[in-house]
Amino acid sequence: MNPSESADLVSRLGSRQLLSFPKWIHAGAWGGILALVLLLIGVSHYYDGRNVWSGWTEARELRRPGYAERIYPDDFLRTRANSWSNLAYVLVGFYALGLACHDRRHNPANTGGYLVSTPPMSFLFGVACCYLGFGSGLFHASLTRWGQQLDVAAMYAPLLALIAINLAGWMPRIKIRGGEGGFPTWPILAVLGLVASFLLYYYKWSMSSVKVLSNLILSVTVLSLLEEFIRRRRKTFWWLILSFATLVGARVCWELDVAKKFSGPDACLQGHAVWHLLSALSLGCLYFYYRAEGNSHRAETIIEPRKP
Repeated sequence: MNPSESADLVSRLGSRQLLSFPKWIHAGAWGGILALVLLLIGVSHYYDGRNVWSGWTEARELRRPGYAERIYPDDFLRTRANSWSNLAYVLVGFYALGLACHDRRHNPANTGGYLVSTPPMSFLFGVACCYLGFGSGLFHASLTRWGQQLDVAAMYAPLLALIAINLAGWMPRIKIRGGEGGFPTWPILAVLGLVASFLLYYYKWSMSSVKVLSNLILSVTVLSLLEEFIRRRRKTFWWLILSFATLVGARVCWELDVAKKFSGPDACLQGHAVWHLLSALSLGCLYFYYRAEGNSHRAETIIEPRKP
């Protein structure tokens, strides 16, 4: 591969886009993670030797572990690698929140694609990723039943946000025939996503999490492929490939960990922790895939008023 081809590949993968972010976005994201790390270290030392989770209803995994990592029942972090690794989701969320602030400040409505010109959707995705990091982290730290409920429900939130971003890109505004301006669809889709997240949390124990998660992943995959091959919105297809590859790798690590074939119980690198890292990367790739959209004509839904 000659230098020009190599540079073209780097550009297609979006590295230039990442490096072009203002320094304060990187500083804010990594600084926020550092603050959380210091906070968790302080809390862990404060509760050292005290079982802070003793009054909580135990999850089944506390007595019958589903993952390979050793459990410390009397520690604040009952599992360590599986708890710390959830900061990867929060990091992705911090970047999305920082970019939402950046997009809002610079108002790039005429220079970017739908996601760049609609900061609330980046904010929605960022909050969803932070929610996932908190919910999954709480479960692996506590191994409590409520933590498990929050963990599973939080997995759905970023996927629902991505579905909302995709649908809003297809139908950014609703115009009333005969009227002027119309109104954006993102508030409707954002509210629907929040309602769906709450319902999936509330009814978590009455449905199959595997089926729900599989259907959401399938929906995101199909919508992304339709976005690429039907709308042809000039996005960077390599982001989709990288997202798919990291998700497959994450699933393989998850399966190996459940089968106790990834590493020993005291290893610093656990299979489920790698699942967290790679699945967070997969979500981040999908987010940057939608940010890579260039200018294009946007579809509108026109609603004709009923005749009297």
